[in-house]
Amino acid sequence: MSTNLQSVKELLIFLGKSLFSVLEALVFTLIPKPRKNVAGEIVLITGAGSGLGRLLALQFARLGSVLVLWDVNTEGNEKTCQMVREAGATKVHTYTCDCSQKEEVYKVAEQVKREVGDISILINNAGIVTGKKFLDCPDELMEKSFDVNFKAHLWIYKAFLPAMIANNHGHLVCISSSAGLVGVNGLADYCASKFAALGFAESVFLETYVQNHRGIKTTIVCPFFIKTGMFDGCTTGCPSLLPILEPEYAVEKIVEAILQEKVYLYLPKFLYFLVFLKSVLPIKTGLLIGDYLGVFQAMDGFVGKKKI
Repeated sequence: MSTNLQSVKELLIFLGKSLFSVLEALVFTLIPKPRKNVAGEIVLITGAGSGLGRLLALQFARLGSVLVLWDVNTEGNEKTCQMVREAGATKVHTYTCDCSQKEEVYKVAEQVKREVGDISILINNAGIVTGKKFLDCPDELMEKSFDVNFKAHLWIYKAFLPAMIANNHGHLVCISSSAGLVGVNGLADYCASKFAALGFAESVFLETYVQNHRGIKTTIVCPFFIKTGMFDGCTTGCPSLLPILEPEYAVEKIVEAILQEKVYLYLPKFLYFLVFLKSVLPIKTGLLIGDYLGVFQAMDGFVGKKKI
């Protein structure tokens, strides 16, 4: 009998906590969560030399953060440094780093720890796209996609997560993609790398939760195409539901999600519904929806950046 009573008690506690969590989520849907203060926090941004990374750096500069900017392109990174100083940042540190190279990541990470200190907000943003169909994509480009878009996350987390655990303070940000949620025609290697990045970030989030490191937060970002140059030439068949995003809008939403400590951010919001439909609808219906939204033709006009 005592065992049955204990089981009933545990069930009631579970149901009560579950109900509270749902109600809490509903409240924060109507009333935005308080934004945390990141002034003085040391923020590392990979791929800071252009595009989304540069805009993220500018946003955190305005919030008073200490910036650590990584990019393989030294010239672009220094340009970002100049821009964030003009935006009001007083503490900016730039490092040239090829995030696809494990030993280089570890070497530069040690340099950052010595010269700046422990990273408290880590934004894995660096990424590349080949834009080639699977059988047309050379092996070395597919390997590079995984090295930059996924494997780099492993090495960078391993370099900076231990200090976050020791301090019970930190925020891990993974810039994945809508292509990490739904497969896209013409993006096989990119989708695979972004699915991997999302799965890795989600797993580390669960590890820190189970190990009771509640001071470490996670935000996983999955945006549709953004007008940063990476996906130049790509189209959408239904811009009212799946618009190609303006970079400033995307960065505003990403920073807001970090400040409110949201675990998931999908952009645009229609992606939440699309992922739900993928889970419940017959595959034929899903294919019809993909065709209607123009997803299958999205990469037909792909130009992308001149260099990968």
